[in-house]
Amino acid sequence: MITGIKGIRLRRAVAVAVTSGAVLATGALTAAPAQAVTTPTIVAKGGYVMNNGTAKTLYTKAADTKRSTGSTTKIMTAKVVLAQSNLNLDAKVTIQKAYSDYVVANNASQAHLIVGDKVTVRQLLYGLMLPSGCDAAYALADKFGSGTTRAARVKSFIGKMNTAAKNLGLTNTHFDSFDGIGNGSNYSTPRDLTKIASSAMKNSTFRTVVKTKSYTAKTITKTGSTRTMAPWTNTNGLLSSYSGTIGVKTGSGPEAGYCLVFAATRNGKTVIGTVLSSTSISQRESDAKKLMNYGFAKLG
Repeated sequence: MITGIKGIRLRRAVAVAVTSGAVLATGALTAAPAQAVTTPTIVAKGGYVMNNGTAKTLYTKAADTKRSTGSTTKIMTAKVVLAQSNLNLDAKVTIQKAYSDYVVANNASQAHLIVGDKVTVRQLLYGLMLPSGCDAAYALADKFGSGTTRAARVKSFIGKMNTAAKNLGLTNTHFDSFDGIGNGSNYSTPRDLTKIASSAMKNSTFRTVVKTKSYTAKTITKTGSTRTMAPWTNTNGLLSSYSGTIGVKTGSGPEAGYCLVFAATRNGKTVIGTVLSSTSISQRESDAKKLMNYGFAKLG
């Protein structure tokens, strides 16, 4: 039995506690969802995520530090092609020996395009973005640059890539290659690459290409017959391992490390972002998943 002053104090304490509990409970109902979302730790040296609908920043890690970007460069390659006036996606491009020699000389990722074959611009975009074909990138730069020599056309095309970056207001991005095999001055940042990708994703053809897991091209040979190419498989493993993934592009290289520009849509909301200079294919995907989970949690 509780008696005397102590008993009164205890009853008051209990009453206060009960009242406080009721207030807390009510507050929790009206303030939800107020719980803090834990900021993730990633292995990649740089990272950035934003709400694609509003361009609001959701996460940064060295987001404005310039780094080599590897084949994520090809997002801009595709963007420039798709921005051409009066673009005919069914126009045919004849594959030159120079494209084949280039990928062999650089030991570069390729779409295994065959010299003399006629390949459509649409097919080249799949060859560019799925297997990350540097031969496809070369063919597109040669096709859509202007000039009387191949070197002049390629230089012109890279100029268009830099103009497109400037038009997006990007100050920490510069291209000196059409595919990411740079010459010492090919760089961007997680924030800038995310903005390039967000802009590219406004194009329906680009969206269709980058969410495709596998694509089989039928090309026209020198003799006019049809060649069925070996299927091109998308190097973006997130398409199979992260629900809602809609793109975008992988990249890697001795200087770049392992890079990934990613995007996913859940419950009508899209997060888009970039990790640069991670340590392996599996690690860049793990980093990207952490950032997308965090982005969606922040969006609620």
